[in-house]
Amino acid sequence: MTQAKFDVVVYGASGFTGRLVAEYLAAHYGPGSNLKWAMAGRSRDKLAAVRDEIGAPKDTPLIEADASDPASLKALVGQTKAVLTTVGPYQLYGSELVAACAASGTDYLDLCGEPAWMRQMIDAHHAKAQSTGARILFSCGFDSIPFEFGVFFLQGAAKKQFGAAVHRVKGRVRKMKGTFSGGTAASLKATYAAAAKDLSIVPLLKNPFALTPGFEGPKQPPGNKPLHDDELGMWVAPFVMATINTRNVHRSNFLMGFPYGKDFVYDEMMLAGPGEKGEATARAIVAANAAMGGPGGPKPGEGPSKEERETGLYDILFVGVTLDGRQIHASVKGDRDPGYGSTSKMIAECAVCLVREAQDVAGGIWTPGAALGDRLIKRLEDNAGLQFTVEG
Repeated sequence: MTQAKFDVVVYGASGFTGRLVAEYLAAHYGPGSNLKWAMAGRSRDKLAAVRDEIGAPKDTPLIEADASDPASLKALVGQTKAVLTTVGPYQLYGSELVAACAASGTDYLDLCGEPAWMRQMIDAHHAKAQSTGARILFSCGFDSIPFEFGVFFLQGAAKKQFGAAVHRVKGRVRKMKGTFSGGTAASLKATYAAAAKDLSIVPLLKNPFALTPGFEGPKQPPGNKPLHDDELGMWVAPFVMATINTRNVHRSNFLMGFPYGKDFVYDEMMLAGPGEKGEATARAIVAANAAMGGPGGPKPGEGPSKEERETGLYDILFVGVTLDGRQIHASVKGDRDPGYGSTSKMIAECAVCLVREAQDVAGGIWTPGAALGDRLIKRLEDNAGLQFTVEG
């Protein structure tokens, strides 16, 4: 794709999250940055209105493309090195775009948290992407970058401290302020509907190794009910994003050649606090999770105000445990609400990193961590408001 007109095209730029990505690129990669980027979506008029509202240059290119029109998608991917898409649920609107990118050698990035669909895409397009050189990266937002890179960062620190990776890592959400996106809720609903129609999807949804074809690791903690974490002295509750994040962490380990070991165990929960109050909080979190896919949540295209996005945050603790019981702690913190403010910055930096700094990465369906590693951590810390810290 060396002759491509653009480095990155933001597909879905008139939607809520796509608009935030375009706004970020306009602010950080405007004239003088040498990043050639464009906005794409179904309506040129809507794209033009968003371009003007976010203060992007008047000459920002606009491309009409529709997920239901394969010819328009083919024309889109033929113009750019990478397509960054925020048009989900991806199992409804992403399959043709992945196929087009894999066939043409165009890089692809999304915000997908739909493991069954991701496995279907791996089975269908990984070999083709390897042959054409297309680098396809799923899950470039809050699911799953802070978690996948949190484990990656912790394991790097463990190798320095202990001389080897740890076999057991716990991801524990300490603090989170902000709403999940309407797209996340829509993806959950679409996944439930797909599983109801096709029961073969159900085992994929239950399998922690759904994204590691041909490899099944050891039994993993189910993470589906409140429990007391004795090592931390606190109650923990199920974390709603764990079903995608854990799969991506295992795929990352798989793609990198098992640097965490083939016996690696990982789970994610939310810290609820000690004692009876902690137990009550953990049970309240379970009830809130159950309501997430219900009718009251945000719709796709809806989201929090600018003030809500900028006052949001998250703080995730990672605890590594060696076979002889020694521990190492690390954290990942973000300075915006996870579902929108931080996610839009993360996927934008992923795209820039992929096209500018990762020419050595071969084609195939990757996780961001396995493809970009420390290069992306540096960009996230420098530009996207994330902090990676080894804790005492």
